[in-house]
Amino acid sequence: MKPATVAQLKKELKHRSTDELLQLTLRLARFKKENKELLTYLLFDSENEARFVATLKEEMSERFSEINTNTFYYIKKSVRKILRETKKYIRYSNSKETEVELLLYFCEELKNFSPSIKYNTTLVNLYERQLIFIQKKIDGLHEDLQYDYNLELKELPL
Repeated sequence: MKPATVAQLKKELKHRSTDELLQLTLRLARFKKENKELLTYLLFDSENEARFVATLKEEMSERFSEINTNTFYYIKKSVRKILRETKKYIRYSNSKETEVELLLYFCEELKNFSPSIKYNTTLVNLYERQLIFIQKKIDGLHEDLQYDYNLELKELPL
């Protein structure tokens, strides 16, 4: 089955009643966890972006504290998982400021992580790639925000 394009879906949804739209939305939310998470963000968190970011930072800190530090293998797996989840939440928000803020926080947590990531090439490379990615995202922001975020970014290098 080939999925319809966004334009086709939009056109079809215009012809549906509010009850039908409600039923379609609830059915969609039942199928995938990501759909439910996105719907939760849109309904409850999108109006207060600062609270959303604070919640995610708190969750990220908690996840970093739960990392198994026995070997760098477990550390790498956990760090990648945290980054993957962070990027998923960034996609929900669709805000460049939120993206930069969360990625800066991720890098800050990773830099301050114990044992130090300096002893593992893979983690250092991941960290440096994120710094480069953040710099590219900062360049697309308003000048005042660029200045503030660039100050934070300068404090991060290992």
